[in-house]
Amino acid sequence: MNLRTGKQTLGPGYAPRTINHALTVISGFYEFHAGNGAGPVVNPVPASKDRRAELSHRSPMEAPIHVRRARLRQRVPKQLPRSLPDGMWDELFEAMKNDRDRALLSCYVSSGARAEELLGIEIGDVNWAGQQIYVVSKGTKNREPVPASPDAFRYLAAYLSQAGVPKAGEKLWRALRGDPRPLTYSAMRRVLQRANAKLQTNWTLHDLRHTAATRMANDPKMTLPEVQRVMRHAKLDTTGIYLTVRLDEMTEKLQDLYTRPRQVPKFAPGYDPEDVRAVFGG
Repeated sequence: MNLRTGKQTLGPGYAPRTINHALTVISGFYEFHAGNGAGPVVNPVPASKDRRAELSHRSPMEAPIHVRRARLRQRVPKQLPRSLPDGMWDELFEAMKNDRDRALLSCYVSSGARAEELLGIEIGDVNWAGQQIYVVSKGTKNREPVPASPDAFRYLAAYLSQAGVPKAGEKLWRALRGDPRPLTYSAMRRVLQRANAKLQTNWTLHDLRHTAATRMANDPKMTLPEVQRVMRHAKLDTTGIYLTVRLDEMTEKLQDLYTRPRQVPKFAPGYDPEDVRAVFGG
């Protein structure tokens, strides 16, 4: 556990989600080839008969059901959104060394776009007048607009004035060293790793999306369906998890409670102190 962020560090083995994902992919591979007569009849990945029976004729509108996991399937612990507190966000932003990285972080935390979605945009995807960026959504593959903050566009303009405006069809984000080439996910991840090493944290690019959703969901002027539209969640339940109270906010409120002077009851003037003592004690 990282003491600064409260996030778990990577363990020596595979995570439960990674194991379950690999089992699902392998099972689907054998099911596809078995259905086409090009593979073994029996799928080598164990399956849960109870789960198959329950899900075979179930409407997606029904409440979720809980059935026994199949063999090899791992229990996945429920995780809360990994948003950055305001103070730690300021530290991370100050650790950026150039306007390109500042523009990227500002776009991530204000638009809620996924890492690959934002890195794949071109100069024609930037709507300067409307303060929007067009990204290709991960699930639907549709080109959709997402908002960005004025600070994000200000840093973006500063980055383009230094690096030059890319040609039509070229990626907007480019490497600053070496031959001209698009900025890859690995390179942007390395930028964050260097900042983490300096700050002794373990933030990821996806944590910035969580931060954007948490800020929007807890803003009293925004409704949950509006946040769902910006984040492009398929279900409103997914957006609802960002209403969870963050630990740092709860800690500050508890510290205020602990240090607050104890309230002493006071009675309206005119009562005899002896009568008050006889009724209420003391």
